[in-house]
Amino acid sequence: MQRKQFIAGLALAAVAMTAVHAGEGPGGYPSKPIRLVVPFLAGGATDQMARGMGQKLAEALGQPVIVDNRAGAGGSIGAEAVANAPKDGYTLLYSTMGVLTINPSLYANLKYDPATSFAPVGLTHVTANLLVVNPQVPAKSVAELVALARKKPGGLSFSSAGNGTSSHLSGELFKSIAGVDIQHVPYKGSSAGLPDLLAGRIDMTFDTASLFGEYIRSGKLRPLAVTSRARMPAMPEVPAMAETAGFKDYDVSLWLGVLAPAGTSPEIVAYLNRKLVEVMRDPSMESSLKPFGIQPLHSSPQEFANVIDQDRKKWAAVVKSANVQAD
Repeated sequence: MQRKQFIAGLALAAVAMTAVHAGEGPGGYPSKPIRLVVPFLAGGATDQMARGMGQKLAEALGQPVIVDNRAGAGGSIGAEAVANAPKDGYTLLYSTMGVLTINPSLYANLKYDPATSFAPVGLTHVTANLLVVNPQVPAKSVAELVALARKKPGGLSFSSAGNGTSSHLSGELFKSIAGVDIQHVPYKGSSAGLPDLLAGRIDMTFDTASLFGEYIRSGKLRPLAVTSRARMPAMPEVPAMAETAGFKDYDVSLWLGVLAPAGTSPEIVAYLNRKLVEVMRDPSMESSLKPFGIQPLHSSPQEFANVIDQDRKKWAAVVKSANVQAD
């Protein structure tokens, strides 16, 4: 399945379904459509995952799940909209890791607090960045890349999708753990830096695996590692960064999940979590996501809250040590 086919298959502004399960929750919830706020533009990877999950969730709940794209400020505008929404379970946030754990360290005047503004419902998806190098770079492994960087302080470069993005912080965490100096070159989006990477003007980058498939297959880019703690099922031959000596604590897992406004009834949150777990356990979810390096995920609300807290602290330390500034 090609990426365009995947997007075309999911790109619906709203999803209709039978009302078999409508009102089964506490107090007859849900009795009307649910708005799922995606804090990024329509058509992107986050939007497509939200629509695919939203369609299944709508079937489980018996009410339409309508995707509402509220882009801007790295996802903060959409997050703020949900934080200030009625606490009735009819407005939910579909958030990336960055919105909840990186933005608080990048933006001084956020109008939401990830720790207090939301009631986590559950995790839904996880993927990772991929470290790829231009074939002109002689390193064939992470260990060789570290050795090369140590021989050439400041002589290598990595691109990112912009200051403060997960691709940027993946590189900064790599530099910190390895104790190397690699120049960061930010671009306006993931694909913007590809021409320079392919031409050899940039040595490496850290970004989502789906961006590089055709270039890896044609030998135009060389994958060295995935940034998650474990190997990616879609690319089992590529080692995890943590397999390299000295990198056992390296983990950049790009998770996504659903949250409600803080103060939403615990009974509604628990009901939504049960339905969300059912959806993410559906075998069709895994089969549709695997070709794109994405895995379905499920958790309890408390497990999700713990992940947010742990990652927020981790990225705050990276942002501070690398003096990262938002664009």
